Amino acid sequence: MAISTTTHLNFRGRAREALELYGSVFGGELAAVTYAQAGAVTDPAEADQVMWGQVASPAGFRVMAYDVPGHAAYEAGVDPVFVSVRGTDADELRGYWDTLADGAMVRVPLAEAAWSPLYGMLTDRLGVTWVLDLEVPWSA
Repeated sequence: MAISTTTHLNFRGRAREALELYGSVFGGELAAVTYAQAGAVTDPAEADQVMWGQVASPAGFRVMAYDVPGHAAYEAGVDPVFVSVRGTDADELRGYWDTLADGAMVRVPLAEAAWSPLYGMLTDRLGVTWVLDLEVPWSA
């Protein structure tokens, strides 16, 4: 299986701005899914905010970002980064998940999501937050 880790940045209402900035610095293509596009709107004022976004360049630069929804706790500088593990083999991802989940706080159980057949989020016993998902092509 191919696997990659990506820095995943967390914002409140500024994820698109961040992705545009980093894309202008490092080059690459910006892809973003809004809460409305994912069918996950909890506050109509946040419908156009980024639920998932990334910039990926041919040179290898990659960063992901999203807008923390208003119903979730957010304080700039607190929990600002997730480690995103994307892979192409669901069984291998489940193995990583099972090992990381030992003693962890599961934030989102590993299951199907609107943008991926397999997605989950947990904070491991050392306080590091991990996002695991099955990488699939996306087109907006």
